Amino acid sequence: QVQLVESGGGSVQAGGSLRLSCATSGFPYNNHQMAWFRQTPGKEREGVALLFRSGASPLYADSVKGRFTISEDNGKSTLYLQMHNLKPEDSAMYYCAARPYGGSWNAWEMEADTFNYWGQGTQVTVSS
Repeated sequence: QVQLVESGGGSVQAGGSLRLSCATSGFPYNNHQMAWFRQTPGKEREGVALLFRSGASPLYADSVKGRFTISEDNGKSTLYLQMHNLKPEDSAMYYCAARPYGGSWNAWEMEADTFNYWGQGTQVTVSS
């Protein structure tokens, strides 16, 4: 059974930090490209950070560059998102997602439709 379980969300004041975790199981983690997305009510899911295992630098949304860092612990099949200097506009439900390598999509883009495994999300609320 495929599981992606996010944790670490919460309520913080602007300028604060949070570290999200995504514990995975039930699929070959190292054969999948991992990413973080976020979504607010009435808006489309937005790609936040995309991890590459080829040595390439991660891909970040312009709005989070320099503040967010994606990382992983392969041994624990766990994905992380360290968030610093949080802003009210970062408030959203955050999801981790996985897609297998070798698909027909552009591996350098974060199209939500190309990810087939999703967690249930963890809420991040940033107050001003």
